[in-house]
Amino acid sequence: MYSATIEEENKEISKRYKDLLKGTYQTLSAKDKKLIRAAFELSVEAHSDQRRKSGEPYIYHPIAVAKIVAYEIGLGATSIAAALLHDVVEDTDVTITQIEEEFGIDVACIVDGLTKIVEIREHELSRSGDEKKLLSSALTFRKMLIASIKDVRIMVVKLC
Repeated sequence: MYSATIEEENKEISKRYKDLLKGTYQTLSAKDKKLIRAAFELSVEAHSDQRRKSGEPYIYHPIAVAKIVAYEIGLGATSIAAALLHDVVEDTDVTITQIEEEFGIDVACIVDGLTKIVEIREHELSRSGDEKKLLSSALTFRKMLIASIKDVRIMVVKLC
């Protein structure tokens, strides 16, 4: 089981954030860096009391997704910010309106698309047995495809 002090966790969060930026820092504009930093700070704050089943801070997950978006997929600052924020609306009191006001329509659109994918999946889980599993998978995939028509980055971030 996971065991660390708050100080150790904060150092690890900082390290993971620096790792996220390391490979893209030279190509990011000052505005991009500011956007990503603001998304990181909001995500850390919003998820501050949340833990994974392992006991690790939940923020490790959005940072890991953002790192995949940045390094393995090669998307830009908007997608990196959305990846950092992808569970904020779903799991905290932060609203999509707040995301739009602070980060702009593009980030909000991606986060909203990701949140709607989850909402549909939860609705489908009210069914039972194999039908539920098959329907859930099919409808989630369908929703991802529909959402990607608006912005393909929604599907890419979800897959990450």
